[in-house]
Amino acid sequence: MLADVYLHYVLDLWFERRVRRENRGQSRMFRYADDFVCAFDHRHEVDALVRALGERLTKFGLELAPDKTRSLRFGRGGREYNGRFDFLGFEFSWGKGRTRGHSIIHRRTSRKKLHAAIGRFSEWIKGNRSQRIGEVLETVAQKYRGHWSYYGIIGNSKSLWHYHWATVSSLFKWLNRRSQRRSFTWPSLHRLLERYRVPRPRIMETARGREQRPSRPRSQPGPIEAVNLFGSHYKPSRA
Repeated sequence: MLADVYLHYVLDLWFERRVRRENRGQSRMFRYADDFVCAFDHRHEVDALVRALGERLTKFGLELAPDKTRSLRFGRGGREYNGRFDFLGFEFSWGKGRTRGHSIIHRRTSRKKLHAAIGRFSEWIKGNRSQRIGEVLETVAQKYRGHWSYYGIIGNSKSLWHYHWATVSSLFKWLNRRSQRRSFTWPSLHRLLERYRVPRPRIMETARGREQRPSRPRSQPGPIEAVNLFGSHYKPSRA
């Protein structure tokens, strides 16, 4: 919390009161804790920010992480020149919509975060498989609710189902190693998941006031048109 307040004065106010006023084009900063993304109309203003930002942070005893800092093209007319980036556990990229074929922003769980989440689940079930089956599945339900709540944004169903398939496979593997005798078949495990109301992948974000129902993954993710770049989960920083 202290770091967030500190960066409010170091970055947010400085960007609003100095950087934006000196730019000819539109510009905006999205910051959450110590992660932030800046958007500009013109490339030369990006280069100017990178130079000024290093000097600004040095005054306050801070520095940028070189391995996490880069500039790229990201716009509706960028086509094949557009890049992609990760922010707050999501990967953002431009692509075609499923219906009208317009350019829209695609959002999905970043590959790094997805693989890490699957790995943590596997390590957890490996170490806790000897617990009572009811306790195990209640914890699984809690883990799923947390994952769907954060990553359940429109267009991300494919990543949700990937996580679900990988973790249920890990659950099947380690529960059957509780003893030398095989304990579960796939049908019996699915009956247990239903019995303990373990939630299936669910899109939690809403569009135009309508709740999104769970859906099977499709070949390509497809967020709605005019989707908020960072989703309804988050609010932009304020000066």
